[in-house]
Amino acid sequence: MTPPPNAADRAVFEYALLRVVPRVERGEAINAGVLLYSRPRSFLAARTHLDTGRLLALDPTADVAGVRAALRAVERVCDGGPEAGAAAGDEAGRRFRWLIAPRSTVVQPGPVHSGLTADPDAELERLLTLLVR
Repeated sequence: MTPPPNAADRAVFEYALLRVVPRVERGEAINAGVLLYSRPRSFLAARTHLDTGRLLALDPTADVAGVRAALRAVERVCDGGPEAGAAAGDEAGRRFRWLIAPRSTVVQPGPVHSGLTADPDAELERLLTLLVR
């Protein structure tokens, strides 16, 4: 078993859940992804997992394909590059702040939380498993 990393090896990160709110007027939501940003590690990524059964339980008429497309768009903005659209030229922190801005759409960011990690990618997977799957 490997020992836990010491505090000097860890860096601050921020994360927010991605929530799917199929009927905004009802306010019911399911967690469908996690955004994670670590400025010291120059890391920004999103991982998503859509449980269509849970989504359709909230709204049998939900646009599953549209929700999947919106979640993929968030992942592309995190990745940057030409597929990120207008955000492609922005630095990671600016893209993260844009993605966590409150909005009244089907895919909404939750509140931002923070922590320390030595491995942002592994932390992102841990959060996805713990909070979404």
